[in-house]
Amino acid sequence: MMRTTLYTCTGLFALALVIVAGMTILKRSVAAAESKPVSMTEIKIDNFSFTPASITIPAGTEVHWKNNDDIPHNVVSNDHTIKSKVLDTGDDFAYTFSQPGTYDYFCSIHPKMTARIIVH
Repeated sequence: MMRTTLYTCTGLFALALVIVAGMTILKRSVAAAESKPVSMTEIKIDNFSFTPASITIPAGTEVHWKNNDDIPHNVVSNDHTIKSKVLDTGDDFAYTFSQPGTYDYFCSIHPKMTARIIVH
């Protein structure tokens, strides 16, 4: 009888340790996820235009361009540091803006398509 009580107490103690350890790990994981906010912005490509044509975002924002047009387009910054592949209908391209500045860009297939991203 005494052994059964000892095993039960030891088992309950071990279970309590596992629960406390699990909650500590979960709390740290949630805190880490909350400390690194992810910001994402989408720009639509449609009817030979980028929409919105001008946006202001904080540094660290990931911008997604999605081609909703019936014809291919691409995204190229004026200084050519950002350059997507040709985007067919439904394709998208993503870039994270880590440095503040003004980024003018265009579609090199249709150079009259222009837009701007301001990063602060």
